[in-house]
Amino acid sequence: MKAVLSIFFIFILTLACQREQPPNIILIMADDQGWGDVGYNGHPHLKTPHLDAMAQNGAVFTRFYSAGSVCSPTRASVMTGRHPARMGICSANCGHVKVQEITLAEMVKEKGYRTGHFGKWHLGTLTRDIPDANRGGKKQNEMHYAPPWNHGFDVSFVTESKVPTWDPMITPPQTAEDVKATLLEGEPFGTSYWTGPGQRVTENLEGDDSRVIMDRVIPFIEESVAQNQAFLSIIWFHAPHLPVLTGEQYRSLYAEFSENQQHYYGVISALDEQVGRLRDRLKTLGVSDNTLIFYTSDNGPETSKEVRDKNIPHGRAQGITKGLRGRKRSLHEGGIRVPGIVEWPAKIPSGTRVDAPCFTSDYFPTIAHILEIDMEKYQRPYDGENLTPYWNKKKLKRTKPLAYQFNKQFALIDNDHKLYGVSDGGPQLYDLGQDTREENDLSTAQSKKLKALESLYRDWNLSVQNSNAGGDY
Repeated sequence: MKAVLSIFFIFILTLACQREQPPNIILIMADDQGWGDVGYNGHPHLKTPHLDAMAQNGAVFTRFYSAGSVCSPTRASVMTGRHPARMGICSANCGHVKVQEITLAEMVKEKGYRTGHFGKWHLGTLTRDIPDANRGGKKQNEMHYAPPWNHGFDVSFVTESKVPTWDPMITPPQTAEDVKATLLEGEPFGTSYWTGPGQRVTENLEGDDSRVIMDRVIPFIEESVAQNQAFLSIIWFHAPHLPVLTGEQYRSLYAEFSENQQHYYGVISALDEQVGRLRDRLKTLGVSDNTLIFYTSDNGPETSKEVRDKNIPHGRAQGITKGLRGRKRSLHEGGIRVPGIVEWPAKIPSGTRVDAPCFTSDYFPTIAHILEIDMEKYQRPYDGENLTPYWNKKKLKRTKPLAYQFNKQFALIDNDHKLYGVSDGGPQLYDLGQDTREENDLSTAQSKKLKALESLYRDWNLSVQNSNAGGDY
């Protein structure tokens, strides 16, 4: 009898230990993928079966936002849980993640995680020695040298900024768009993949760029599992950022559409295929149930230069906002509302919906909460909040507003109400619960609410100014 009881208690203890194992964490981000650029959100043509399956198996955020309307700022928010202006990242190719910041990788390493970053970095330069991408190797920009291996990542496979979405190291035709006139088709694009100081990658760089990235992610995960070590894997795809082009196998999925649509839709389907490949590998490794995966985009869809001020797809920039106002670079909904999915089979029931506004600054405090890390010890303001009460249905309304500043624009989202303005114009007020297209300005009709949101914004902005002056360090 005692032996049976001993075996029973050992069994219970084993189950308890298994339940307490920290989750593996994967953060996936597309580049310039619009709110409407997924099958599960009703795109009329795009085929994204793996993202659709992920959405069905986890939680969909019906109002998910990037913390910036261009790439580098949003990436800074993911990495730190803080608004990018707090560390001087004002736009793409502006500033860098500072050494005083505490990154996600540095935080989870406190709990013994193995960390890897794959794809687009865009939070600083990667080399001091040679010309690379937009800023690398230029002496006047050495101050922006801030590679992932200096910010807590054990493994890296990264570019400083954009690359073509097919044959990423080779200059594509000008028709792919956003190709410098000084570059010659078929010659090197001028941006490299790096794995460490002075370590440029030269092999397995042909074909679909999303596949090139995932070819490095999968071994990292396999090695982590083999070592029985929890891992953080950040995967920042370049797709579908310009230059946009893809191979025939993906274009053929959309043969009935224009050439530009074939390339754009094909690029997203190629990315979707790699998401499926990742999820399948997690299952075969036996770790999918306790792996937390977030998926989003860094901002709304790009617009070709010819029609940059109009909210319509054009050229290779075929992304859609599903009727939301604005696109990339705008703080209107179309520039910042993006696809948002979280999957964690052990904790999140399939078919969950989160209707409260949430954004990329929330990743950091959410992961801190899950890992039982007290962020108070970091002694600095954070702009995000823990998301677990939302997907557990213990909380329906947002506590912290979502605040923004970009160029001359500012915005603040407080649940259904949104303050929007530009520095040389009057503030506007919208009720997003009734007016997702931001067509009806309520600033006069609801002046009391307008003043309340303006006060919240002023308080937040004073905090940001203090941070940017170094007050948090």
